[in-house]
Amino acid sequence: MLALAGCDSKAPPPNMPPQSVGVITLQTQAVKIHTSLPGRTSAYEIAQVRPQVTGVIQKRLFTEGTDVTAGQQLYQIDPSRYQAAYDTARGQLAEAEAGEVTARAKLDRYRSLVQAHAVSRQEYDDALAAEKQAQGQILSAKGQVESAQVNLGYTKMYAPISGRIGRTLVTVGALVTANQTDNTAIVTRLDPIYVDVNLPAITLLRLKRELAQGRIERQANGEVPVTLTMEDGTTYEHMGRMALSEVNVDTSTASVVVRAIMPNPDKLLLPGMYVHAELDEGSDPSSLLVPQQAVSHNTHGDAQVWVIKPDDTAELRQIQIGQAVGQDWLVTGGLKAGERVVIVGVQKVKPGAKVKPEEVTSPAAAAQNNASQNKGQ
Repeated sequence: MLALAGCDSKAPPPNMPPQSVGVITLQTQAVKIHTSLPGRTSAYEIAQVRPQVTGVIQKRLFTEGTDVTAGQQLYQIDPSRYQAAYDTARGQLAEAEAGEVTARAKLDRYRSLVQAHAVSRQEYDDALAAEKQAQGQILSAKGQVESAQVNLGYTKMYAPISGRIGRTLVTVGALVTANQTDNTAIVTRLDPIYVDVNLPAITLLRLKRELAQGRIERQANGEVPVTLTMEDGTTYEHMGRMALSEVNVDTSTASVVVRAIMPNPDKLLLPGMYVHAELDEGSDPSSLLVPQQAVSHNTHGDAQVWVIKPDDTAELRQIQIGQAVGQDWLVTGGLKAGERVVIVGVQKVKPGAKVKPEEVTSPAAAAQNNASQNKGQ
């Protein structure tokens, strides 16, 4: 019976060979850092055309939707009442000047007579005061002439800036008033044009820290280039530059407004358009990149990769990643140069299991291989 029982005992299962996995060895490399943010375009300059005198519009001297230059006449207001006021002021000036001539001549005569005691000192003082009063009346009349001339000039409404004018909001025959709040037209300068984006404050802190540490190199001219992606996905052909960033953080969004200036010679960009601005922050000479197919996420959303330790055992490690660079993730923490990361056969790896690592020379081909394996499974 003992012999028969011995025959029934099972032999232990043979040890399974280590699973083959494809790995890459991380190496530092120089990477150009870009930040892509949504934004809106806004006008570089905008001027609201409003009347400064009251009157009836006689003429409109521009075509809606065309470019106008600074100083170009846009409207003509009926000038008749202001021409009459100007003529009246000039007449009053002539009258004052004539009175001054008489007062000056009398003063000149009294100046010689008072020395000969032919007139009293009081009469001479009265003549002197009359001459000065006549000079004051001339100054007052000149002021009235200048005021009337200014109002007469305001009957011609000019473009305050160069740009593209929109539709007219008043027609010929309409009555406009001085200091009215309604515009008659709006002139907008489109070249160049502003692009305002909201940069998270935490990103701004990271950029300043990495610049201070020397991890990100500035451009040779110190400027930050900006490229745009239009709402339809096309790339804007002209490159701009970052002009400024706000000094205050928006407490509701924890972001800072960053403004870029973009050339717009073809007037393709219009104020209010939605765009994506890509800020070129410089180059990080010691970046680590890990292929995107090597990165998974746990239930908390944390990024993780399989790392092969020196004894060829697998370890699941959480890492910190930044922006996407092509088909890779920029590693910001959790990995260092020289470590091996699994990119092929990730589904076969178990924590602490011994594997057979094979260096992969083409991560792109490995990604296609992974996709075909997952599809077969």
